[in-house]
Amino acid sequence: MGFSTTRRGFLAAGAGLTLGMVLPLGTGRAQVAAAGPFAPNAFIRIGKDDLVTVLIKHIEMGQGPYTGLATLVAEELDADWSQMRAEGAPANDELYANTLFGAQGTGGSTAIANSFIQMRKAGAAVRAMLVDAAAESWGVPASEITVKAGVVSHAGSGKSSGFGALTEAAAKIPVPADPPIKSPAEFVLIGHDLPKLDTPGKTNGTAQFTLDIYRDGMLTVLVAHPTRFGAKVASFDDKAALAVPGVELVRQIPTGVAVYARNTFAAMKGRDALVVEWDDSAAETRGTPAMFESFRKALDAGALTVEEKGDMSAMTSAAKVIEAEYLFPYLAHAPLEPLDAVIELKGGKAEMWFGCQFPSIDRPTVAGVLGVPVTDVSINVLLAGGSFGRRAQGTAHLAAEAAEVAKAAGRDGVFKLVWTREDDLRGGYYRPMTVHRFRAGIDAEGRILGWENMVANQSIMKGTAMEPMLKGGPDNTSFEGSTGLPYQFGARRIGWAQMESPVSVLWWRSVGHTHTAYAVETFLDQVLEAAGKDPVQGRLELLPPEANRERGVIEKAAEMSGWTGPTRDGKGYGVAWAKSFGTYVAQVVEVETRDGAPRVSRVWCAVDCGIAVNPNVIRAQMEGGIGYALGAALHSRITLAPGGEVEQSNFHDYPMLRISEMPAVEVAIITSDADPTGVGEPGVPPLAPAVANALRALGGERHYSLPFVGATA
Repeated sequence: MGFSTTRRGFLAAGAGLTLGMVLPLGTGRAQVAAAGPFAPNAFIRIGKDDLVTVLIKHIEMGQGPYTGLATLVAEELDADWSQMRAEGAPANDELYANTLFGAQGTGGSTAIANSFIQMRKAGAAVRAMLVDAAAESWGVPASEITVKAGVVSHAGSGKSSGFGALTEAAAKIPVPADPPIKSPAEFVLIGHDLPKLDTPGKTNGTAQFTLDIYRDGMLTVLVAHPTRFGAKVASFDDKAALAVPGVELVRQIPTGVAVYARNTFAAMKGRDALVVEWDDSAAETRGTPAMFESFRKALDAGALTVEEKGDMSAMTSAAKVIEAEYLFPYLAHAPLEPLDAVIELKGGKAEMWFGCQFPSIDRPTVAGVLGVPVTDVSINVLLAGGSFGRRAQGTAHLAAEAAEVAKAAGRDGVFKLVWTREDDLRGGYYRPMTVHRFRAGIDAEGRILGWENMVANQSIMKGTAMEPMLKGGPDNTSFEGSTGLPYQFGARRIGWAQMESPVSVLWWRSVGHTHTAYAVETFLDQVLEAAGKDPVQGRLELLPPEANRERGVIEKAAEMSGWTGPTRDGKGYGVAWAKSFGTYVAQVVEVETRDGAPRVSRVWCAVDCGIAVNPNVIRAQMEGGIGYALGAALHSRITLAPGGEVEQSNFHDYPMLRISEMPAVEVAIITSDADPTGVGEPGVPPLAPAVANALRALGGERHYSLPFVGATA
């Protein structure tokens, strides 16, 4: 996925100033943060009305990039927050690449991390141009001009101006190659609560989601997909479907049989009337218990060592050896807005509207399906009603299916591809089913002599456009969070067995950390209990002196909760922490049982994500991650019946967290001067293990499988 810096103009409405900056492509964090030369592109628009519109290269799914990236620009521009606006940037690798990926895409909680310097430099450059324009117009030194809250002023002459009046003159000023940016002590907006820019549109109905897009002559399309993963169409009869009023076309495409209709209801009725025979010869026909058994057998046969430190033979002298095995089911993402996309073919070109998370993969995929140059495909990136990883498709399967639908129609037109809730929950691309197997040895004093963790699951990246990133090695997303632990174990060995299945898998909010944090932090609690140690103090004792950030969040969460031990006043308290996507999060939960069921009443969360750009967004993401994780831990699982068909279909059998189940959450943001890291995912991993540890403290059984209610054995 290549990238080249280029000087490009971006069409702005009216006679405003359009400008953007981009760092040269780097492959790591250091290049992103480095102060280097910039080339103009298109991040900032300033109109004559003083409004500043920031083109946001990351899709807004509720995680806050519209607000976060606009804050970075506004800070260096010295704009007033009331004049800031945000819009989704279109698909364009050259202009809008994620500097950590080298391609346009959102994921891995990287939006703020990869944009922190880039967007600030963009704002600083525009500010310098406005100042120079004012100095030239007023005949005063630029050094005497100040900018505050969107007003450019010169105290000596008493002259002042908004941004808009200066844009024409500023457009003639050379773009600063490397403008200076503020020190943290100078921040006015960064670090302060600001209202989210996308909230008004979402509350007054003006926000545009894919379902809001209607084009003249548009047909709605639903696809009948196979009931077993890996199956294909053998034959179909469309007579009854075509007899449904409103149905216009039925076409076979690679993923199933598509029904085209003048409205959604007709498309649904037409699909229901289809008669399809499936070829199951390459399909997954095992049920969940049989699949778990095959994963276990794979670990029995051995696993690829992905990390080894110290001499594991020390385990032979252990006074006590503790063993455990954990089972994690497939999980669906279940975003509020299921998958959908609109595609229009006209004159050999394609235009799309949808919540596109990886434009760099989706755009060339569509071009390949249609047989047109990539330059003849345009994508309008819309707001998305959640994703949690579901729209970040390394295979671009949604975009490909939309293109196949348009291609199969055999004519120009507009087609809206819609997945129903049932399509979504039964459609695969799940959090991988996983088995963790542990063994740890402790000596007579309770010191851990050895730690072994073997993991079996499918690779998310294998077979996708992202597989080349593995460079022939193992898929780290399958076991991340089990390796690189800061704990001072005497010796350790981590292994991975790669499993195969036609069931499609995908990153789920916090990816590998969603299961590794649970397995590691609950097993560690079990080991600490065997050693007679307090869960908080035991963790702190295992950390090396230099682990200040890990120690900081654990100690803060314990302090917030008033930690005195795992039980108090008939309630259980559990602690867990994880570092994911560069962010450190520790949580202490308060749990009680009501009518025999677990009830999480309070959660104390400490987060260290470097410089806190928007504290209210950080708190919201921690709260949302806690709610999302708790719902999954309590209720969620995707299971396959014997024969391979998915047993769940909608929220009645794949329930979400109820508002009555949401605990009170208190979030503390650790003050830091480190570069900011992500917050969209790191609130998820510690929650479930903290709950499991608290339930154990109440005298309950250890939970070796999830969900807590009705787990799959």
